Order: sequence, then structure tokens, then C-alpha cells
Amino acid sequence: MKKALVLGATGGTGMAIAQELVKREIPAVLFGRSAEKLDRLKRELGGSERLELRTGDVFKSEDVAAAAEGTDVVFHAASIPYHEMEDKLLPMGRSVMEGAALAGAKVVAVDGIYPYGKRTSAEPIGEDFPKNPHTRKGRTKLAFERLLFDSRYDGTPKLIVRLPDYYGPSMNRASYLGQTFEDIAAGRPTVFIGSMRIPREFVYLPDAAVMIVELALREEAYGGSWHIPSAGPVAGRRLVELAREAAGGSKPVLPLGRLPLTMLGRFAPVMKEIVEMLYLTQEPLLLSGAKYEALIGPIPATPYETGVRDTILAMKKRTAEKVSRG
Repeated sequence: MKKALVLGATGGTGMAIAQELVKREIPAVLFGRSAEKLDRLKRELGGSERLELRTGDVFKSEDVAAAAEGTDVVFHAASIPYHEMEDKLLPMGRSVMEGAALAGAKVVAVDGIYPYGKRTSAEPIGEDFPKNPHTRKGRTKLAFERLLFDSRYDGTPKLIVRLPDYYGPSMNRASYLGQTFEDIAAGRPTVFIGSMRIPREFVYLPDAAVMIVELALREEAYGGSWHIPSAGPVAGRRLVELAREAAGGSKPVLPLGRLPLTMLGRFAPVMKEIVEMLYLTQEPLLLSGAKYEALIGPIPATPYETGVRDTILAMKKRTAEKVSRG
């Protein structure tokens, strides 16, 4: 990889990928809508001269193509809010694929596990597990995958990586754990989406970024999908316990199930849309990393004790910096 483009660079996953590229001294273009956020991200990444900043609209293929000029890999980490996904995910996918094709770059698309639908096995599933989505978002995500691999884009090498729920220093409030950890770090009472008793997967974003970049570097990885598994399932109450320890607080954390989320959805459209995905918190899917291990080697698996501590400390640091800036 000579040079990469990171779409959605200021989001949780995009930022983690950018950090990994900096560690490997791979030049990168960071793409987003906000020049201010991009400037801040570059400073957080040490102001490396290998980083270029480019603002634009990911829904415009000409913007993507201009940003991708001179790059050989496009990391598609831009995301769509739940309540806008049905209308916007596919147009964004078309724009990215057309822009990458114009620039002659490969595409590494970051996605989740919604297309699989409900689990039919408690064992970790492989990439060949049948996709039977039963939700609107699951069906939209499956259509997105089919778009990427449509014959019209046969000339553009691509791969798709699938992550479970995630956490890490770069995550924001748009993620399942984002608000929970941010509030705990700030010493505020908060909520936890779904059951706090049922263990499920949360991948540590720096680990995920290592795996995503490793796959992007392998020609043989293109043309298929890849799982990005976690360090193993963990119950929400354990995550909350670790976060409280790191933050030095013990404010209450209230689990949110179907009824309270439905009520909150009257005022916040995103909360209403989360109700549809609650099945993943009740009967979680576990991802197998066997395919990744066969090609590359051991799965990076930061212990939750370390990952949660570092996440909370990073959030506390960001809060302190915001206060100091006034």
C-alpha cells in the first residue's frame, strides 16, 4: 500500500484506521465533511506530514475520486445514522465505488453483522454463514454488500470486513457503548442499551484497525468478506464495572430494553431504530476469526481490562481538553 484514503476519518472506525496507518508510516488522505474536525484529528495523530486533509461529500463520486487520486486503497468507513440508512446507504455505496473506479483504487468497506439475521447456532460463525436478514437494516446492509460486488464494479478490487459492536478511544456517541462510556468517564448517570447480563462481542477498535489494514495489504484478501472478531464475549455489567474502576466513580447505569427505547424513540429517531436491532443483545452472534488466522495469523485481542481502561482515560483527556479550550 503506497497511499490510502480514509472516508469517514473523523468517525470511530475511520479514526482508528488512520491511527494504524500513521503507526505503519503509510501516507494517507483523511476525508470528511468538517475541516475543523479533520484539523483536530491530524493534531491528535501527531501532525504527521504523511497526512493530507480533504473535505468533501461522500455522496458525490467526483469528490471521492478527487480525494482518491494517487491512492491505491480506499477505506470506506463512512457511516449512516440508523434512521437514514434505508434511503442513504446504497447511494453512498455507489458514489464510493464509482469514485474509487475513477481513481483506479481498491476498496476496503467496513460493515457490521446485521445481514446475517438471527443466529441459528451459539458457536462462532464463519464468513460462509447464510445471510437471512429479518430487519429493514439487515436487508439494506445485504443490498449494500451485493452492490459492492455487482458486476459493474468487476474492475475494482474490493473486500468487506464485518465488525460486531465495538469500543475504543476513538469511538463516539453514535456507537452502542459510546454514550455509556462517555457518561461514566464524566461521572454522570447513564444508560446501557440491551441486557447487561447476556455476554456479547465488543471488538476493541485499535485491534480491529490492525486486522483491517493487514487485510488491505494482502492481494489474496480481495474479492470476499472477512470477520473482525473480538477478544471474546463479555457481559455489559462487567464492562460497566471496568469503566467505573477506570473513571473512579460509581454513578448508576440503567439498562434500556424494548419499552423504554420505544418511548425514547418518540423524541429521538435513532433510539426508535435501535429497537429493531435489540435481538442482537438477546441472542448475540459470535464471529469466528478462523479465516483471518489462516491467512494472516493470530487475532489481536486486547484484554477488556486494558481496552476499557484506555478508552475511559482517553475520554477523560478529551473532556479536559474541551474544558481548557473553553
